[in-house]
Amino acid sequence: MIPADPSFDEVYPESSRGTQGDKGVRVITLDNPPVNALSFAYCAKLYETIEAAHADDSVEAIVFSGANGLFSGGADVNDFNSELPAGAVTIRDVIRAVELSIKPHIAAIDGVCLGGGLELALACDYRIATPRSKLGLPEIRLGLLPGAGGTQRLPRLIGARAGLEFMLKGSAVPAARVLELGILDELVEGDVVERAISLAKEIPPKRRISALEATIAPDVPMQAAPFVVAQAHKMVPPEENGGFAAHKLIDAVQAAVELPFAFGIAREARLFDELVRSKASLALRHLFFAERELDKIPPVILPFDSAQGRLAQDDTESVQPLTVGNAGVVGAGTMGSGIAITFAQSGTPVVIVDTNEEAVDKARQTVMGMFMYQVQKGRLTQEEAWQRGQSITFTDDWSELADADLVVEAVFEDLDVKREVFAKLDAIVKPEGLLASNTSTLDIDAMAAATKRPDKVLGLHFFVPANIMPLLEIVRGRATSAQTLATAFAIGKTLKKKAVLSGNAFGFIGNRMIFDYMREAFGLAEEGTAPARVDAVMKAFGFPMGPFAMSDLSGLDIGLHVQKLQGKSGQGRTNVLEQLVEQKRLGQKSMAGFFKYDKAVGKGREPIADPVVEQLFAQEARKAGIAPRVVTDREIRERLLYALINRGAYLLEEAVALRTGDIDIVFVYGYGFPPHRGGPMWYADEVGIARVYERIREFEAAFGPQWKPSALLTRVAESGGTFAASSCFDKLSMTPGGGVASGA
Repeated sequence: MIPADPSFDEVYPESSRGTQGDKGVRVITLDNPPVNALSFAYCAKLYETIEAAHADDSVEAIVFSGANGLFSGGADVNDFNSELPAGAVTIRDVIRAVELSIKPHIAAIDGVCLGGGLELALACDYRIATPRSKLGLPEIRLGLLPGAGGTQRLPRLIGARAGLEFMLKGSAVPAARVLELGILDELVEGDVVERAISLAKEIPPKRRISALEATIAPDVPMQAAPFVVAQAHKMVPPEENGGFAAHKLIDAVQAAVELPFAFGIAREARLFDELVRSKASLALRHLFFAERELDKIPPVILPFDSAQGRLAQDDTESVQPLTVGNAGVVGAGTMGSGIAITFAQSGTPVVIVDTNEEAVDKARQTVMGMFMYQVQKGRLTQEEAWQRGQSITFTDDWSELADADLVVEAVFEDLDVKREVFAKLDAIVKPEGLLASNTSTLDIDAMAAATKRPDKVLGLHFFVPANIMPLLEIVRGRATSAQTLATAFAIGKTLKKKAVLSGNAFGFIGNRMIFDYMREAFGLAEEGTAPARVDAVMKAFGFPMGPFAMSDLSGLDIGLHVQKLQGKSGQGRTNVLEQLVEQKRLGQKSMAGFFKYDKAVGKGREPIADPVVEQLFAQEARKAGIAPRVVTDREIRERLLYALINRGAYLLEEAVALRTGDIDIVFVYGYGFPPHRGGPMWYADEVGIARVYERIREFEAAFGPQWKPSALLTRVAESGGTFAASSCFDKLSMTPGGGVASGA
């Protein structure tokens, strides 16, 4: 996209736009659609416009405003991925021009004001905003820190402690709260630009933040600064485990407290440049761009009309999604309740159908309990909670689903049961209604075959708890239409989910890969490595919990059921899982699984190593002829992670997953893969594909054919390439009507 020219209104003399006075005001409007990004190219033009206003003697004040319904979304992240071109103008140069000017500047903020946009506003003398505005410095979410003076101006304005908290959270904060913090000077109910012009004509004195002295906090003496800084470093994760940017941000804020402004700005620039090249930031920016690509679906994967010799629909961007004004859920269990809450939170009325009165009563309690919890946390008002609760209807009457735009079944994970549900829904729900399954493993095409509308059938795999977990797998069947997919992605946005497209394969993307991950965790335990040690190694890598604690959380009975659904491929070398289930050790819900749980410890969620389980693994391993081995932490890490990587490569080959970035999004947002490592496929590139391939070949020789490297992994390794530079479509020469279009 070619940046638009910064637009600006002419000088406003007396009586212009209803203001009084005789002082000229230049309004410079940031206008670089869609989010007024402050890219290098745009900043060059903005700089020229600002300097022209500074040189114009008829201009005595400058007002910054934003077009396109917002002030600015901040810097263009694409600029961070390349070297700064010679002579390039950045937001730092723009802000420096503002700083050096003798004329007052006012930021008139309406809508979003983030990152570099807020840093520009902080360089102004006054900041005013509309109540609907949201302001923030979200750079920490990309493994960066505000690099255009934000770490120096904000602490000087509101105190180092408040400024640091604002930047570490990285959230877009409502204007009312920003006013309370002291970042804004006033909220404006009417035309914010009109008010800014009026304010400018009152000849306000210059109030440059750079002239202020920073303080830790109003109630903390300056001599306490070293202690406060040391405590701040202890409050964030270690540098090597996701906290690299946070520690650098603390260092920058420390400079705002201890050094003159010019020296603090220099340190901020050095720390920013260090972060922008860091592995953690590169990984987080990869996820940022991968998320942007999620709903871009190549036409090659869409249904192919062989009779017409063309795609049934051109692509998901050329069709209008259906409107989903109301939804239905079949099943009032944990998943059904969570899905219903998710729809209600988005403002979509939902009907839950279940004939089990006990399940319905429990679901009612769950729903109202969740909304009241949000009231207690200050996230909802009593009225909002009541409205959301009223938007969920419980019934045992299936006919209540007749007018639903979308129905999601969330019944027991059994294909025959689900086929019966789909046949019943097909006869009840209006012809244009979409039918979706929340299955985590089963065949979408088999369910679609039970209906007369296979083009309107798909999978919507929510993750537990559905109302909290941000991931949603959209599963396409052979006949799923482009409009159905487009509607699914629109639903994902409405529900504020990271929606990832998957092909119709057992386990889809996430679970299919996690099966291999768990296979190796079990294998290590069978070879004598304690489950607690396996979990500790993966937590040290950055996962919130290890594989055995994760199994306990989801339920060992569920794990055993899925293992049986897999058939022979799901069978391990021992039957430890089956024995634990027979012993009623089902995980956290029974206070015992692979670990023990004590309600007095961490609310019963903290795993406690259990020698009984270790002995069971050892006993069954002896029966199976598995010799105990001593393994290093590195082997534990590699076996689990490389199993994910190899299976991910297979899924790319089979077009179950479209892009490596899709896989990475699934694992970061669905399974807790540490974001600062970018996801399993990005991590493979970081380690080196050739090295991963070599190690997988060693595992194949040592442990068997389940470790056979995928053809894609082999080709990328032999070519010296990376997954990031690869495209499964290009490599496999996929064409419409082939394996992909038919729903691999």
